[in-house]
Amino acid sequence: MRTGVAGHIVETDKGPVRGTRADGLLITRGIPYAAPPFGAGRFRAPRPAEAWAEVRDCTRFGPVAPQSAELPGAPAWNPDDEGVLTLNVWAPEESSGPLPVLFWIHGGAYTFGSSAQPDYDGSALARAGTVVVTCNYRLGFEGFGHVPGFPENRGLLDQIAALEWVRDNIAAFGGDPDRVTVAGQSAGAGSIACLMSSARADGLFRRAIAHSVPDAFFRPGFAERLAREVAEAAGVEPTAHGLLSASPRALVAASDRVGARYAGDPSAGFLHYDTVLYGPVVDGVLLAGDPLDAPAVGGHVDLLVCHTTEEYRLMHQVGTMPSVTTDDGLDLFAAAYGLAPDLVAAYRALMPGAPVLDVFLALAGDAVFTLPTVRLAEAHARAGGGRTFLSRFDRRRTRPDGSPVRAWHAADVPFAFGTLDATGVDFLTGGPVDADDRALARRIVDAWASFAATGDQGWAPFVGPAEPDGTPTVRVWDVPRDRTEGPSPAHALWRGARMAPPSFP
Repeated sequence: MRTGVAGHIVETDKGPVRGTRADGLLITRGIPYAAPPFGAGRFRAPRPAEAWAEVRDCTRFGPVAPQSAELPGAPAWNPDDEGVLTLNVWAPEESSGPLPVLFWIHGGAYTFGSSAQPDYDGSALARAGTVVVTCNYRLGFEGFGHVPGFPENRGLLDQIAALEWVRDNIAAFGGDPDRVTVAGQSAGAGSIACLMSSARADGLFRRAIAHSVPDAFFRPGFAERLAREVAEAAGVEPTAHGLLSASPRALVAASDRVGARYAGDPSAGFLHYDTVLYGPVVDGVLLAGDPLDAPAVGGHVDLLVCHTTEEYRLMHQVGTMPSVTTDDGLDLFAAAYGLAPDLVAAYRALMPGAPVLDVFLALAGDAVFTLPTVRLAEAHARAGGGRTFLSRFDRRRTRPDGSPVRAWHAADVPFAFGTLDATGVDFLTGGPVDADDRALARRIVDAWASFAATGDQGWAPFVGPAEPDGTPTVRVWDVPRDRTEGPSPAHALWRGARMAPPSFP
């Protein structure tokens, strides 16, 4: 590594890159880890990036993957920028030896988002003693849509290619390729579950952090059905030739139309409540089985999982799911997800006198995020290789006007990254933060850094589903101080329960 007043230059296996220096950190953005996945490479597994001889300017984030979302502080998708497979590195300028690596996979329903979002800035985690890597990968139809004759799970293959880049290059940035921790939230956490269950990722990481794991793993028949509907909406045949003839912009627009149709159709089953059209496909090639039950690779790594206590409050706030305010509506929701009537009754009993909307949001959040997160932890604990750690994010407040600040989906992310002042984050955190919030952020940042370094972040491991309720092995992140508890009151209600939407092939 060569450093200077204006920046630094690092030699990678494809050529030299120039980043920036800031406040004791070396920051390199927009490094290609694979070739642009368009043209001859569209819908295919990632291909190696072409080498370059001159120093490449890597002072800005790379282009984002095709999507319709526009997120605060992050660049929008530009169809003319095809080099979307890039990653970014934050590293301390001075260190006594190779540092643990934290590799972040962003969320966004496998459909939107990018590593350029301000809340994913790796500075605080790097100052805590890690080398932080964040990456972009293919999203939506480009990354996860079914195309006959082409590989499924192209977005996951991109993530594996980025991890291979880390294996081959991170030492030049001061990182230890033998101490890589993969971390992600929401779709990023679902990706972590997939990497833990895929032999293709074996040996690429040593530990894993998964926050708010979704149960969004599709069977091939379901992926094929959605591809046909998207192709029809785009006005092309659901063949490889037809789908290749549709531009990325056309498939993004067609996907949005199909999702909107399901959202407006109460008879559409579970897709009416959760219009995520894309996700990893259990294809028998990259994924041999349900990732929440088969951590084949991840059985020998340490795993730290977390969920928030009010996951679905965010979806209600932003209007991405219908409100359920009647008992009949609650029963329809339960039927759409294949939930037993006695489970719904148990939630009503757990929340006596609560409005139906509150019961629905609690049940939906647990069904879609909490249950999958705990299932992954239980499967990993059963495997018996690496240690398993559970945590919950329960930082809630009351604003001066009396309105609540929720511990909802993604509220934990800016605390884990120490980015409480980043653009757009005030929506997630519920407004201005105080000294207690900043102290909480430091505790979570330190826990992540310690876990990446040693696998020990300060509380006892979870021993598995046989653990009696009440055993205090769950760290609860809260203000003004954290606490250690047993499983949540709803945990026992889900013993043996599985979501099984009737329309799921």
